[in-house]
Amino acid sequence: MNALPQRLLAEFLGSAALLAIVVGSGHMGELLANGNAAVALLANSTATGLGLWVLIELLGPISGAHFNPAVSAAFAWRGELSGRDAAMYTFVQIAGAVSGVIVAHLMFDLAPIALGTKIRAGSGQWLSEAIATAGLLLTILLGLRARPRMVHALVGAYIACAYWFTASTSFANPAVTLARSLTTTFAGIRPQDVLGFVLAQFVGVIAALTLARALAPARFGSDAERALPIAADN
Repeated sequence: MNALPQRLLAEFLGSAALLAIVVGSGHMGELLANGNAAVALLANSTATGLGLWVLIELLGPISGAHFNPAVSAAFAWRGELSGRDAAMYTFVQIAGAVSGVIVAHLMFDLAPIALGTKIRAGSGQWLSEAIATAGLLLTILLGLRARPRMVHALVGAYIACAYWFTASTSFANPAVTLARSLTTTFAGIRPQDVLGFVLAQFVGVIAALTLARALAPARFGSDAERALPIAADN
């Protein structure tokens, strides 16, 4: 396993790049779509899915490519990441995500920070986030068992798909959710809506761990599987 400082740097850079992709592609898509929200979402989801694939391929061998506190928490719960390392992963994931939003804003000559104004609340949104997060975790956990060499592509494809079938457009990531409350662009969310999303995401984590145990009771983690990147979200 790589040294902790290397892993933390990889998690920071991956989270920053992910948010730069999410916010930047959402804003560019909205600018070019001339008011067509479907075209903007298509641009946003495609860029995010492909970007995740690249980031997981490149940084997975270093840190596991979580980029997501929900993923780190799940692997800590399974005993595959220490509690201390999971806490440090979460800290750098949040810091990286916020940095990525700032970078995306600066690239488009926007204010570095702008509190989100897009309303994302209600039972449908919360259910969407629980389902999106559970689906992401199951994609990772079952993917490591069934198609370990394809986890990178599976995660990118799942997130691109989940943008479209969930009412929330599948944040599925507490660090992403917090960081997206700092933008008024296409990807934004109101700060007051963040808590509901994060709670729903952790309900999704519990559901995914329960389902993974029921579907594949033998523990994951042959030596070959443990060497693979574990993956992130959107």
